[in-house]
Amino acid sequence: MGSSDLALEIKGLSKSFDRPAVSGLDLAVKKGEFYALLGPNGAGKTTILRMVAGLLQPDAGTISVFGHDAKRDPLAAKRIMAWVSDEPMVYDRLTPFEYLEFVAGLWQIDAETAARRATDLLDWLGLSESAHARCGGFSKGMLQKVALAGALVHEPSLIILDEPLTGLDAGSARQVKDVLKARVARGVTIIMTTHILEVAERMAERIGVIAQGRLIAEGTLEELRASASEGSATLEDIFLDLVARNEVAA
Repeated sequence: MGSSDLALEIKGLSKSFDRPAVSGLDLAVKKGEFYALLGPNGAGKTTILRMVAGLLQPDAGTISVFGHDAKRDPLAAKRIMAWVSDEPMVYDRLTPFEYLEFVAGLWQIDAETAARRATDLLDWLGLSESAHARCGGFSKGMLQKVALAGALVHEPSLIILDEPLTGLDAGSARQVKDVLKARVARGVTIIMTTHILEVAERMAERIGVIAQGRLIAEGTLEELRASASEGSATLEDIFLDLVARNEVAA
């Protein structure tokens, strides 16, 4: 897999707070791939994604987004990516439609295109009936969908999702998953963290397992199954086995 085939390439990435959070991480995600990043709480998943999104500066290492060095040319890298956190950040006083118009304006998208994309996204995510209601009265699940729509309005090539299904009911989760699948079908790259292992099992083409800030296993579900102990059939079995073996080895 050459660099020209990669949407995201991380080399030697490290970040410490009171203790090391990420330790010499190497990670590569292919263009048009749905990649799931799994790990126990405190493993460093969110820290990794925040560094990729430019919200945290690494202590060491490099991040390349479609060939753009995220440190040397952060604007070029940020223009082609989107970040959605597990805590939706939406202005309470705006309606979903107003919020999407505002975000589109930040990306210098013309008003006609912005309105069309906003309408399409709100319809796709089942928010059309609430498009002109103030976001201040929305549930967390609705806010999460508005935040996702805001991340997609400039049509990024790389979407970074940190627990995107948190707070969503089954119907809303299905809508979000359908939107994400459609984006991947169009060649968009997605890297996602989730504690809902069934989602990773069904949606991700490749899965990386993070523990103690390091990538301890990576591959397709079948490749991970082959590396786990005998009898590990589901992704949950595989994940727990890999993490437990890493703790013993540490």
